[in-house]
Amino acid sequence: MLIRNATAIMTGLPGAQARASGCDLRIDAAGRVGAIGALAPEPGERLVDATDCVVYPGWVNTHHHLAQSVLKGVPAGINLPLLGWLDAVPYRFRRRFDADLLALAAEIGLTELLLSGCTTTADHHYVYWPGMDYDPGELLFGVAARLGPRFVLCRGGATVKRAFEENDPNAVPPETLDTIVGDVERLVGAYHDPGPEALRRVALAPATPTWSLRPEELKPAVRAARKLGVRVHTHLSETADYVAFCREKHDRRPVEFVADHEWVGPDVWFAHMVHLTEPEIRLVAQTGTGTAHCPASNCRLGSGIAPVPALARAGAPVSIGVDGAASNESADFVSEAHTCWYTHRAAQGAAAVAVEDVIHWGTRGGARVLGIDNIGTVEVGRAADLAVYALDQPRYAGLHDPAIGPVVSGGRPRLRLLTVQGRVVVENDAIPGQDLPRLLARARAAVRKLAS
Repeated sequence: MLIRNATAIMTGLPGAQARASGCDLRIDAAGRVGAIGALAPEPGERLVDATDCVVYPGWVNTHHHLAQSVLKGVPAGINLPLLGWLDAVPYRFRRRFDADLLALAAEIGLTELLLSGCTTTADHHYVYWPGMDYDPGELLFGVAARLGPRFVLCRGGATVKRAFEENDPNAVPPETLDTIVGDVERLVGAYHDPGPEALRRVALAPATPTWSLRPEELKPAVRAARKLGVRVHTHLSETADYVAFCREKHDRRPVEFVADHEWVGPDVWFAHMVHLTEPEIRLVAQTGTGTAHCPASNCRLGSGIAPVPALARAGAPVSIGVDGAASNESADFVSEAHTCWYTHRAAQGAAAVAVEDVIHWGTRGGARVLGIDNIGTVEVGRAADLAVYALDQPRYAGLHDPAIGPVVSGGRPRLRLLTVQGRVVVENDAIPGQDLPRLLARARAAVRKLAS
């Protein structure tokens, strides 16, 4: 395939390498970028006209909760901070998720992400309980395979109840650590690809190390994951309350606490990381521990603003996560990138973060955090995970630099093309074979049933 006449090609690389010098891009037979520049068509090659379009690497979403795609704007939680919101929204509805509802939620979430140009998603799924009559892993991998993105299942769960669940007769009972680790081992055997262009990965991902596991379970859990060759993911330092609890319970700040239990290193990444001290930032950078920055969710819940520019300057791996739609409501990657750009400039001044930084964190940064090495940039030899945005709406009219339009103008530019390993997964703003009106009707029916 030859993509021709693009207005600009953003590479996902930092600094002076952020923009490619050419306007044409070839995808080779292996699904990789074969050439960039002023290219002539080859015999039999499919031509895609990208006039007035900009090309980005496919976004790499390192933290999501697909199950929450049917829990947007729940009135009981719309004005609550994190702990109250957890009780009122995701934990309240957790027991309602049968196989059909989870499949619907996953399809809604992945559709929203794909149509925003996201080609890789790590889903932190924690809707588990003993004796489930369906397999969430099989279901989620199946929906992802049908729609086409790269998919990382972060297998969540908990061995203890949260405090607000103790007196709730409908609360989901916890699992054992052996059950969680055993399921991760099963999923690794069935789905995990350790290769540099993996379409499917598995990670061990309890909901939080401070509330979801007992302290004595933390080292066995992370050691089991490393023995299996998978990464480790969880939430950390999302709110001031989180930090206060950790200091009161363990006399340590959260990053110090997890470091004491071997939960740091290049195979570990944490969502949020909002409340960090300078020593914690240095520790995260020194150990190569990753961050999934979720600016929209942190704004929505009033949690604060993560010091991501400082983490990046220190050399820590930084990525962007869209987070679940129940704490975001517009769970697409372009909105997340736009919010990221705005948030840090509002907090620290106009020079705090550049558009190129946001693109780098959201693409190559995500590939680094997930360890899928050959994705995340538009370079010769890299996997052809590409978003071709058509800036043909009034929102993008008048742009002096169209290359930065998706990030600075926000909205959702129309997708001329989205490819994963060179395979077309979105074309002319539609996912091939998907009945979008039917999906929306099913979503409305599911919300009515949940609300009743």
